[in-house]
Amino acid sequence: MTDYPQRTMPQVVAETAARLPEHLAVVDGDLRMTYAELDAARERAARAFIAAGLQHGERIAVWAPNRVEWIIAAIGAQSVGGVLVPLNTRLKGSEAAFILRASGARWLFTVGDFLGMRYPAMLAAEDLPALEASVLFAGEGQGCQAWEDFLAAGDSVDAAVLQARVSAVQPGDTLDILFTSGTTGKPKGVVTSHAQNIHAFDIWSTTVGLTEADNYMIINPFFHSFGYKAGWLAAIIRGCRILPVQQFELDSVMACIEREKVSMIPGPPTIYQSMLAHPNRRDFDLSSLRLAVTGAAPVPVSLVEKMRGELGFQTVVTAYGLTESCGVVSICRPDDSAERISHTSGKAMPGVEMKCVDSDGNALPAGEEGEIWFRGFNVMQGYLDNPEETARTITEDGWLKTGDVGVMDKEGYVRITDRIKDMFIVGGFNCYPAEIENSLCSLEGVARAAVIGIPDERMGEVACAWIVRSPGAELDEAAVIAWSRENMANYKVPRAVRFVDEFPMNAGGKVLKNVLREWAAAERQ
Repeated sequence: MTDYPQRTMPQVVAETAARLPEHLAVVDGDLRMTYAELDAARERAARAFIAAGLQHGERIAVWAPNRVEWIIAAIGAQSVGGVLVPLNTRLKGSEAAFILRASGARWLFTVGDFLGMRYPAMLAAEDLPALEASVLFAGEGQGCQAWEDFLAAGDSVDAAVLQARVSAVQPGDTLDILFTSGTTGKPKGVVTSHAQNIHAFDIWSTTVGLTEADNYMIINPFFHSFGYKAGWLAAIIRGCRILPVQQFELDSVMACIEREKVSMIPGPPTIYQSMLAHPNRRDFDLSSLRLAVTGAAPVPVSLVEKMRGELGFQTVVTAYGLTESCGVVSICRPDDSAERISHTSGKAMPGVEMKCVDSDGNALPAGEEGEIWFRGFNVMQGYLDNPEETARTITEDGWLKTGDVGVMDKEGYVRITDRIKDMFIVGGFNCYPAEIENSLCSLEGVARAAVIGIPDERMGEVACAWIVRSPGAELDEAAVIAWSRENMANYKVPRAVRFVDEFPMNAGGKVLKNVLREWAAAERQ
């Protein structure tokens, strides 16, 4: 793929605007913005960053829910060499402050409050030596500048000055620094470039079949690569309409699908399961739905079949990626079977290699389980200011060690079985929770399952299953254990089953197993 054209973010936005100037780019509430208008908004924001003093390579942070200003601030800064640092909207003040300090962000773009979180107030007591100003897209906050005032300050910047700054941006320059979730320690900043992100999501959007005719509802949060890179970046590359969703409220989502003729919805399986379970689903016209891209959790075959048969999706695909891969490594193809989509995360996208290795880094034959490594144009530049961790993660010949366990078939399709850190050992046997979860999801009455290892005097550890029941199901612990004994090896059978209405989740749709472990520990005490 060495002949792939290397591009920058400002080039991509400008090219789509030149190709589709009157095509709707964003629908956000009452706002309807064409691609020509989005490109003009990008340039206005870029002028404002120049006026504010943003230098090439300096960082700006965005801590806000999905909204059009989020996109404009990002592409405006990126157009003049600024580097985007997204912040998870669920972070507490000290957690956000850690990332702001680690990244050295000079500006923070946020909102006065969201879902009861008052972001500027949460940072009031934090030491943030590099932060010069906070700008509010909406709401109020002490000492903050209004977004419109920030933009207006750049209106006098000369067009030639803007063009010189845009021309100075190179494809290999840093586009963004996304921080890992920090579930195994302090978050690490992942550095990636303009060219590799644009290349990755040009391939991704082509492979899944995204087109300029699609109306793309982006429920995944913009601070996550699923909502940002597989979200609005992919949409801009293809020229489709972006519909940001600030908060997942099922009735309003279903109404929006009908009103805006939404054709594309990505997200974790729970989004589609919620739609299928909606008691008044048939009151909404969902006939426009065409394309779904899912992942981040096991996808039962029955769910794929129901998404096609009951929700009307023509194409359902799964993909696999991580922050360190720009967000994508492998993808299913649209014509793959429901079984393949359910049981694998696709095969490596063009320009990327994948392999499963043993504990010594030796490649394993097809069908044998090992750690997944990949290399290619999508491998991160490294961890921010952390060469030691970068060297531990990327081999000298360019392979990135994912920490994920998987099995690859002879055709290169990979099945992710678990995270290395989530594996537990039952009486000497390695147990991978995702394998047990997939099995449990085929039990009638189980909507979702999550499995952790808990201490056991005799076996060392045993499986504990947490289950969200399907609506109306009357499963109990004894029934789940009895079924498991019939359907899985004895060492995999959960010794304890707990039922919950919903799982603790991160904003990317992944179950927070550390929270489940805390609940289990508290119960034992």
